[in-house]
Amino acid sequence: MTTAFSASQWLKQLSADGSSVELPELLWYQRHTKVLNLKPTISIQSKLAGTYLARSKGRGMEFDEVRHYQPGDDVRTIDWRVTARSGKVHTKLFREEKERPVFIVTDLTDSMRFGSSLLFKSVQAAHLAAVIAWHVKQHGDKLGGLVFSNQQHRELKPQGRSHGVLRYLQALQQCHHSAVNSNGITLSQALGQQRRLSRPGSLVYILSDFSQLDEQALRHIRAISQHNEVTCCQISDPLELALPASARGIAAIRNQQQVVSAELADPKLRARYQQQQQQQRSQLAMSLQQVGCKYLDISAGEPIISQLEQIHYGR
Repeated sequence: MTTAFSASQWLKQLSADGSSVELPELLWYQRHTKVLNLKPTISIQSKLAGTYLARSKGRGMEFDEVRHYQPGDDVRTIDWRVTARSGKVHTKLFREEKERPVFIVTDLTDSMRFGSSLLFKSVQAAHLAAVIAWHVKQHGDKLGGLVFSNQQHRELKPQGRSHGVLRYLQALQQCHHSAVNSNGITLSQALGQQRRLSRPGSLVYILSDFSQLDEQALRHIRAISQHNEVTCCQISDPLELALPASARGIAAIRNQQQVVSAELADPKLRARYQQQQQQQRSQLAMSLQQVGCKYLDISAGEPIISQLEQIHYGR
């Protein structure tokens, strides 16, 4: 269990400043992986040996059941004890272990470089990716995915053990720090690449504020979720949900047509803003769930471990 920390205490514990991504703060999460459960809820289709049990029965590492011997069964799997007790030949069945790659798609584009309280959304996304990555390593799976920003992107094919994790964490740091606009991509382009990278039966995490979500991106997510387990984590900032109670004065707000002035202390404006933001979030969650994804709401204004504990333990 985590202890309640102020924003400054939490950042000090992680050796973080909230606006940049450094390796020490990502390495810190190696000790905090029990707040996730990556046990598959769909059938594993990979043909490679691994640490998860497939639904098909065959010769493998995990004993499943004993049944009557049938013509064609391997005589090496005969259970002689059960055979002796029952007087009829019985054979052992094993549930095959299969590998499940895990992919993380982390959005570090410009809309994610914002934070009003604890962390930038991009930094919170990196922290969540670190928790997932260390959990993947602990369970013996291979880790891959994409890290992308407006400046560059990194595509990482699945690799196992600490090497796969450290490679992903380094990509998070490098893409977050990059100031050279060399090969940046959009959310839709990143999902198109992940669609080609995914293997049937994989687990895919998409970490983004989904401000760039369009029909093409939704089509990619639908295609990925047809043969994989997909979890979409929307990273948001408290200021995107409601205006602060202390807000006062006149704010100039620009849309595509004009600039308008808004009195921040106006209670009707506050209520309308909050209602509009909640409606947009509900519509986004519904759209993602309709294409076959799990949906998680993650705030950049609260430590990620506290939020995952609330989700994991149902508090």
